[in-house]
Amino acid sequence: MLTSEMGLQEYDFARGLLIPDRLMQSTHADYLVYAERMLRAYGQGLGKARRDLHFAVQDIFADVEDCPTRRVLSFCKLLDDASDYASDKAGEAAKLRQRVFQLAARYHPLVSNVDRLYEHSEQAVKQKIAAALDRPWDWIAAHLFADVIEFHVLTRFRGYDSPSALLARYNVAQVQVALFRAHDLVVWAQRDLKAIVRYAKLARLMHSITRSKDGEYELRFDGPASVLRETRRYGVAMARFLPGLITCEGWRMQATIKIPRISQPLQLRLGAADRLRSPAPAPEEFDSDLEEDFARRWGPEPRDGWRLEREAEVLSRGQRVFIPDFVLRHESGACVLLEVVGFWTPEYLQAKAETLQLFRETPVLLAVAESTVHRLPPLPTVPLTFKSAVRPEEVLERLRGLPRQGEST
Repeated sequence: MLTSEMGLQEYDFARGLLIPDRLMQSTHADYLVYAERMLRAYGQGLGKARRDLHFAVQDIFADVEDCPTRRVLSFCKLLDDASDYASDKAGEAAKLRQRVFQLAARYHPLVSNVDRLYEHSEQAVKQKIAAALDRPWDWIAAHLFADVIEFHVLTRFRGYDSPSALLARYNVAQVQVALFRAHDLVVWAQRDLKAIVRYAKLARLMHSITRSKDGEYELRFDGPASVLRETRRYGVAMARFLPGLITCEGWRMQATIKIPRISQPLQLRLGAADRLRSPAPAPEEFDSDLEEDFARRWGPEPRDGWRLEREAEVLSRGQRVFIPDFVLRHESGACVLLEVVGFWTPEYLQAKAETLQLFRETPVLLAVAESTVHRLPPLPTVPLTFKSAVRPEEVLERLRGLPRQGEST
């Protein structure tokens, strides 16, 4: 991620909005050319010092009138993030400096042109030092400050897939910087709920979940304010959460941002419709081949009035969240949750049983592989067993015998 000093945004006080910097094809088409040049500079920069690569990026934007310094610094950071540099972990540069300075001290002061008062030429002394160390002076000069970050040498550039990918990463990074000062974050979603919750847990965000009347879920991430109010740690966690969220579909978010020396909190609003491109991979539609096979067998059309939906319900209690694999909705309004358990470790099975016990007041149809069912701890419901695949006909048979959840669900 970028540092806070690289953040570039506008403030719309009339609407109470914070608007992160964003490079758009309609207004910044020339930046595709600049991005290509930056990638070329790094791609051809193996063996060059970090400082020289940064100078090359600065030169690219030297005559660009609408490019603030923070934008240039941001590009340098993003390019460095995709690079490997040689560092002096063994402390050889410090030893080399000590030896060079000891050898040079006896000739102090050094001058470019000798005269009767100053008789020691800089160039001549460098050659003496090189001879004493049995190294060419160019090698000595290149390694003398190898422990200083600006002089680290590029050894590998992983790069970006394309110039547009670099610009897309810049756009996401600027939103992440804005989130550093977020006090709370609210996400509304109807799809990819399991992925959103998973990304939130990976970012170590505490959350609360509520459901509106129209079926949309509200996920609020605000953390223990009494502990974190004076720190930016939770805002950084929100920034880590953002790339994962962007990979999902059908979401929108709003964050409350507090800017130093600005009394009015500002809102940062974003949604899937903004079409930011995430550096993270999109979530898999299915967690296992078993689930994918069952969804394919069921098909998109209802069966006996039952329509199959993927991960469309969220059960939460405190920080424990359970998102069943499928939801079966009947045309009458009835709803049954379906969870598929295949071939898993004992630890997973124990955790699954504990989750089902925690939410035992909600009817869940559990489909369990025959080879696994004998290893399951006690369950609050009798599972439906299968050999190699969950068959829609067997699920429908079980649905006919289940008490239905409230017709209005």
